Amino acid sequence: MHIVTNALPTTNAGYTVRTHRLVSAQRAQGLDPHVVTRLGFPVAQGARDPRPLVDVDGIPYHRLIPWRLPPTARAALDANVDAASALVERLRPAVLHAASNHVNAQIALELRARHGIPVVYEVRGFLEESWLSRDPRRDTGRDFYRLSRELETACMTAADLVVTLGEAMRDEIVARGVPAEQVLVIPNGVDDVFLQPLPDASGLRASLGIAPDEKVVGTTTSFYGYEGLDTLLEAGARLRDRGRPVRLLLVGDGPERAALERRAADLGLDALFPGRVPADDVRLYHAALDAFVVPRRDERVCRLVTPLKPLEAMAGGVPVIASDLPALREIIDPEATGRLTLAGDPDDLAEEITSTLYGAGTDRIRDAARAWVHSERTWRIGTDRLRDAYRALDVPC
Repeated sequence: MHIVTNALPTTNAGYTVRTHRLVSAQRAQGLDPHVVTRLGFPVAQGARDPRPLVDVDGIPYHRLIPWRLPPTARAALDANVDAASALVERLRPAVLHAASNHVNAQIALELRARHGIPVVYEVRGFLEESWLSRDPRRDTGRDFYRLSRELETACMTAADLVVTLGEAMRDEIVARGVPAEQVLVIPNGVDDVFLQPLPDASGLRASLGIAPDEKVVGTTTSFYGYEGLDTLLEAGARLRDRGRPVRLLLVGDGPERAALERRAADLGLDALFPGRVPADDVRLYHAALDAFVVPRRDERVCRLVTPLKPLEAMAGGVPVIASDLPALREIIDPEATGRLTLAGDPDDLAEEITSTLYGAGTDRIRDAARAWVHSERTWRIGTDRLRDAYRALDVPC
């Protein structure tokens, strides 16, 4: 039983995609994964969809929908545990697999106390670092930062096994006191479909007003400040001024979208912001790109957490340019599987875009990246390792 904050089909983001890819790969292994979302989702988020059970590609997604939400965090946690406990009694799961953040882990740990089922806590990020990165007025002295860090660390320590996304994250978790042998890295990966040839994007490009001979550079992501998309816009302006114009295609949405659109207009860029697109259409947008950029800022959350989206682009043969940060170096070997650029430096990013679009070696890099993803970063490989870890917890699977 996977315990998560939100999920497809209502929420389409890296978090929900990882959940679905992971459980789909487990189902292909012959396991019987069920996903349970947090109390109130998705009705509490404004969706008019109170169904208690939704099937997504054959995976059962259970929703805990109360008559009304409890008034306090403690009451909400207790109600969540009670509702999930009824589901545990009916489904009899062999393992409870909670994904960030600590609220989901606390639910799983309470269920372990009631039912004696082992708990895996999958740390997909660090709540306090994400919170810190979203407002420059915040600092590590705030109660929210301190308490969130303490709760996250307590849940990591209490779990039977901690799963995380990369080596930088693993090092951080071990540094908090979790024994190294209890921390397993299951990196982000791709389904086999992402390794197939990309679809023809000529129709999409035409519908977006992109000329056949235009170079298109962009990304698919959530629009938060730490993603550094303003640096990509600035680099686009530099390239135009140097006589090497590119069309920027920024696919996604988030709190920074309006500001980014205004900045693009101020720079005189005809950048495209199509918004979020269905997960099944992502490869079509990849096919419209000549280069995929991950211009993350040099912030602690970006140094630690490895994103999913560039792996999917690499699998399809789209060359990737990323900020030179530890978490991104885990997927980008410079000049071997991609190119790295100085975080926050639009001039350096413009140079790397130029090298990717016009320089030698791009075909070699693209082919090497695709081969590396195929051999090292599929969900099948990750779930094989996870299944072995489950067995080490005496879980029959």
